[in-house]
Amino acid sequence: MSHDALSVPTTSAPPYPTEPRPTPERPVWPRGTTALRFGGDYNPEQWTRETWLEDIELMKRAGVNLVSVGIFNWGLIEPREGEYDFSQLDEIMDLLAGAGIDVDLGTPTASPPAWFWRSYPESRPVTRDGLPLAFGSRGMASPSSPDYRRAAVRVTEQLARRYASHPALAMWHVHNEYGAPVSESYDEHSVRAFRSWLQRRYGTLDGLNTTWGTAFWGQRYQSWDEIDAPRRAATVTNPTQRLDFARFTSDALLECFVAERDIIRRHTPELPVTTNFMATNCPSVDLWRWAREVDVVANDHYLVAERPDNHILLSMDADLTRSIAGGRPWMLMEHSTSAVNWQGRNIAKRPGELKRNSLAHLARGADAVMFFQFRASRSGAEKFHSAMLPHAGTETKVWRAVEELGADLAALSPLRGSTVTSRVAILWDWQSFWAQDLEWRPSVDMQHRERIEAFYTELWQLGVTTDFAHPESDISGYDLVVAPSLYLVSSAAGANLARYVEQGGTLLVSFGSGLVDENEAVHPGGFPGPLRDPLGLSIEELLPFRLGETATLDNGGTADVWADDIILGSAEPVIRFTDGRAEGQPALTRNSFGAGTAWYLSTRPDAGTLRRILEGSLAEAGVAVEAPPAGVETVVRSSEASSWRILLNHNASEVAVEAHGRNALSGERLDGEVTIAAGDVLIVETPKQRG
Repeated sequence: MSHDALSVPTTSAPPYPTEPRPTPERPVWPRGTTALRFGGDYNPEQWTRETWLEDIELMKRAGVNLVSVGIFNWGLIEPREGEYDFSQLDEIMDLLAGAGIDVDLGTPTASPPAWFWRSYPESRPVTRDGLPLAFGSRGMASPSSPDYRRAAVRVTEQLARRYASHPALAMWHVHNEYGAPVSESYDEHSVRAFRSWLQRRYGTLDGLNTTWGTAFWGQRYQSWDEIDAPRRAATVTNPTQRLDFARFTSDALLECFVAERDIIRRHTPELPVTTNFMATNCPSVDLWRWAREVDVVANDHYLVAERPDNHILLSMDADLTRSIAGGRPWMLMEHSTSAVNWQGRNIAKRPGELKRNSLAHLARGADAVMFFQFRASRSGAEKFHSAMLPHAGTETKVWRAVEELGADLAALSPLRGSTVTSRVAILWDWQSFWAQDLEWRPSVDMQHRERIEAFYTELWQLGVTTDFAHPESDISGYDLVVAPSLYLVSSAAGANLARYVEQGGTLLVSFGSGLVDENEAVHPGGFPGPLRDPLGLSIEELLPFRLGETATLDNGGTADVWADDIILGSAEPVIRFTDGRAEGQPALTRNSFGAGTAWYLSTRPDAGTLRRILEGSLAEAGVAVEAPPAGVETVVRSSEASSWRILLNHNASEVAVEAHGRNALSGERLDGEVTIAAGDVLIVETPKQRG
């Protein structure tokens, strides 16, 4: 199978639909129970049959109703090329079916077996420095290797044919965490596929040369065969070539998924097919594009153990996942019961944290709560990774917490299908991030992730539930749209944001936005490109700060990292610098544009100033804010019949809140001040008035 046999569109037309996928005729949830899904990865190939029987009884005891099976067993079901042995998988599928436990059946294509690497060494992925990566770890082959694709679709065909009618089968799970740990590959298969991708995108070499700006540094191409992957070079390589190679990589990985998915759909059109995303932690795939191709969005999330605000980052990841899913319920396919195994310090979770983390995902739209993995591995690279069933067995705090969570999720089954809505959106664009993260930007301190986390954190602390949106998508339903870091703004995105403001929306843009277009070129007329009109200003020069340099603002706050030499048009200054390299210049502006308002923040202010700026923009947008007690997370899920206010106390001490309704976990009636214990969760159900 050649790399041209499978393709996804590579035109410049925006791949961001206003209508969420999948379409109504596609299955959108695992077949079977109407309860919330609960379970995790199960790897029976690591254990004896006696252990399987014990595990299945423990699964039933904990309330597990879905397990992911087969994700890393390619070498067992195809021990030699073209020879298949399904005896072990047959037995475990039958045992799970007999126990009433559904299966999310994986295709094992994330980890080709030893025979594949011996037979097809040219399929090894190659780093940007030219180092071929060897067998012996987790990770896929070059996504553009014809031999890899042929072997992957062949084993997928065998699985789909064999288990299509199996009673345990509830859904399909293709591959595992595309883009991790292998994303870009610089092997010769990828180079040839990249050239074909470029020919489809640009049509002619003249078009490519113009877009890439190859007149600079004498890089003009006269033949497609002269184009290589953007390998490590003497100095910075062409940034548009780098950006296009990132786009190509995401598309190449997506082609691999689509090939397996389409085979599965031919055999089981009634079952959903997915793969597990890593929403904020896998920067090499454009999940706005990928979300159109899965039947249900599934996500893996692991806390950054050492960060004291990791619960806020969990919420951000969950909100982004819900947004990728178009607001529909989604699956938490993996998270950990306690410590993970790959961070510098793999810190165990505190008592109550397993439940709180799980229900935080549920609060933000997940209808499935699953873990990696059911039983902790005794050997291999992840033997220190926590599991539902720890090494120490069932007489452990973790196992007791797992059982309690299973009971809680059973009680919370009425939440299934309810949704989360928001009046505020943060703009998130992987392609902009790919471009911004390249070398030779105006400042190394211009970090998109840092700014998004800062804005999100202040909104979280204000109790504002936030969606994420692509800048070219339909944002008309939001009262406030925030662009903390939107380095790349396409002409289509610029027009979309201008139209949003003109029609009555409120837009808040932070520094470093609108610096380049979709081809990584500075917009005609300079900064901030197509945001110039809605913001009512232009920027003559960028004024990044020295390391450690600060400036004072006339509102009493401070700022660092950045300023702009602003030429005011119709915008009015709201806050100014009182000293420093931008003395007298605006730090915050406000512009009336059509029926709406656009704010521009030209620096990185202290957290208190940023909070006040957000409060002002929320008020102007008509978004009422009722901040919860510090350290308390609050989210609302709603259905036609009820709403559920979910409050999570992340503090080490109890907190008092007002609550009116029914405690969804205990059944107790609530009407007044209620105490939430340290680290605990309160879910208040309120029936909706009918008629």
